[in-house]
Amino acid sequence: MAPCAFFLAMMMGQHAAIAQSTSDSLRYNDEKHFSNVRQLTFGGDNAEAYWSYDDKKIIFQHKNPAEGIECDHMFVGNVPAPGQPFTYNMVSNGLGRTTCGYFTKDGKHIIYASTYLGGDSCPPVPDRNKYGNKYIWPVYESYDIFMADVDGKNIQRLTATPGYDAEGTISPDGKTMIFTSMRDGDLDLYLMDLKTKKVKRITSDLGYDGGAWFSPDGKKIVWRASRPKTADEIKEYKDLLAEGMVMPTQMEVFIANADGSDARQITHLGKANWAPNFTPDSKHIIFCSNHEYARGFPFNMYLMNLDGTDIQKISHDKGFDAFPMFSYDGKKILFSSNRNNGGGHDTNMFMADWVN
Repeated sequence: MAPCAFFLAMMMGQHAAIAQSTSDSLRYNDEKHFSNVRQLTFGGDNAEAYWSYDDKKIIFQHKNPAEGIECDHMFVGNVPAPGQPFTYNMVSNGLGRTTCGYFTKDGKHIIYASTYLGGDSCPPVPDRNKYGNKYIWPVYESYDIFMADVDGKNIQRLTATPGYDAEGTISPDGKTMIFTSMRDGDLDLYLMDLKTKKVKRITSDLGYDGGAWFSPDGKKIVWRASRPKTADEIKEYKDLLAEGMVMPTQMEVFIANADGSDARQITHLGKANWAPNFTPDSKHIIFCSNHEYARGFPFNMYLMNLDGTDIQKISHDKGFDAFPMFSYDGKKILFSSNRNNGGGHDTNMFMADWVN
């Protein structure tokens, strides 16, 4: 991204979806938990869309080179009324790359991770040819977590340790942030008291721990993790991490008490099992996985019990369904999908009524 004045002036204005799809033509026949599926965005990459605590706003990351947005940036929009377009504004500062936005409980602030202190432009993506064309995620050391007003103003830095700090979400009572950090040499989970800024590390096993969420009742956390075991796996993980990368092709879902105690692995499916979250009653987990497919694709969403039993497939796109989040009243779900993209590569944001 080149942060020229024209670009920033254009991007800080309002965006609106130029078309709407509101019928259940967007729902596959087997998707019995979805009703009134609605497409909210049209073009580019739209992901990690999360509700405000009052269910009135959505924060998400958006990238679309066709619009001049070369790097992920953070946007906020009001949940649209039926028949109205979804409009949204950039709330990050247009510099660097941003990810993992979330609302504070008071509805007046947001948190997100950004690389902008490390440079104005997009940080480079990994050269996969160097690694046998394997799928690689960068974990940029310039990522830190920030808090800002809900309109993006008055940015405050929450993390300032060397290395990657990102993937923050907030507890239901609004007091605690859980996030991933490399401050102690590995990708582990930490808790931050948002009032005192005191930080506590809650995972210590070798491997990537990330994408953590609190249960709606505040009693549990769920997250994705890799656990390299063999000498070759450990060497590959450490070598990639030393270069600021991870290979997220082998991840499983873990659950623990909210303080990190009694941690245990609850999926043993192989491949990539990730983006877990709780259902509104705190009794089940929704997650994304490619475990059914030998070639590692598509990704679909699944439901399971807290112990990993009774896995049910709930989405059926032949490309990518991921990043589920339930509204706080339990009536709706947000997710990102390749559906209805004309056979291209766009990943858009969808909203549906949730049917139990």
